[in-house]
Amino acid sequence: MDSRKIKCVVWDLDNTLWDGILSEDGAVSLKQNVVGIIKELDRRGILQSICSKNDYTLAMNKLREFGLDDMFIYPQISWEPKSKGIKEIRDDINIAMDSIAFIDDDEFERKEVNFSVPEVLCVDAADIDGILENDAFIPKYITNDSKNRRLLYQTDIKRNKAKDEFKGTEVDFLKMLDMKFIIDKVHEDDLARAEELTVRTHQLNSTGITFSYDELKKLSEDPGYVLLIAELKDVFGDYGKIGLSLIEKGKDRWTIKMLLMSCRVMSRGVGAILINYISKMAKKNNVDLYAEFIHTDVNRSMYVTYKFNGFKKVSLENDIESLKQSDDFVGVIPDYVKLIDDESIWN
Repeated sequence: MDSRKIKCVVWDLDNTLWDGILSEDGAVSLKQNVVGIIKELDRRGILQSICSKNDYTLAMNKLREFGLDDMFIYPQISWEPKSKGIKEIRDDINIAMDSIAFIDDDEFERKEVNFSVPEVLCVDAADIDGILENDAFIPKYITNDSKNRRLLYQTDIKRNKAKDEFKGTEVDFLKMLDMKFIIDKVHEDDLARAEELTVRTHQLNSTGITFSYDELKKLSEDPGYVLLIAELKDVFGDYGKIGLSLIEKGKDRWTIKMLLMSCRVMSRGVGAILINYISKMAKKNNVDLYAEFIHTDVNRSMYVTYKFNGFKKVSLENDIESLKQSDDFVGVIPDYVKLIDDESIWN
């Protein structure tokens, strides 16, 4: 049984999104029901893009004419193979290939994609009326962050453009962003987003373990644990709730049982900021800080983050690597980030 959940739908254009071939007849018309499907996928937090063999300017002008150009991020419109365009979209969004669905009317194009990137779910354009009822396109929860996901990515595109145009050092750019990193305990209205983060986050996830809504609720109410959620904001807008950590509080030691960060904030170094914040609170409470890590196919960067922040392996049992932060390690919160928290969350 295929249990995948689609994070991005990539649309072809000719005879898929619209009837007709744009390069032959500019008077193409939108397919029946396609606008409703696009808007509903967007409401569910499923990103959408374009991969079409077409003239870029003509195609984007037509999408703009239909009022749909803003619904698609990182469109790949050229005469290159569709599989190449889908790889570009995957790299730009930074998601797993098996979380992408590709919709095209042309069997040859679907087979080309299926051959080159077999992880992608290929859908015949004739079957699009059924995708909204397909479990792969139905997220368990629709949170505020998921409703705004496209807008969050579009804001990221603006940030990246500003970075490319910025004349100065990386640190100078980060200072210009005026970032605010907000840490709080998980409240009841955060639980759906917290579960979504454990399910969707893979690369910056210290264990790869997912937690259900009920499990997170129980942990958030247990005095033996602290369940943190992190939010990031800057001059461009809100990144949303992008981080989660579960800390087990023992008498003489705290253990980070889970640490994860949205891939969208990878370049901001906020994983280290959250670790150093937890480290600071552990020192304040005179306890040693440990962390659990389970190696997966994609989370090496999170392991490197732990290593750079003073953690060393002390044991391995049942694939769970136990790490301990050096007693003399002093973490620093960069001065380009304003950290906002309420220390009472540790009581």
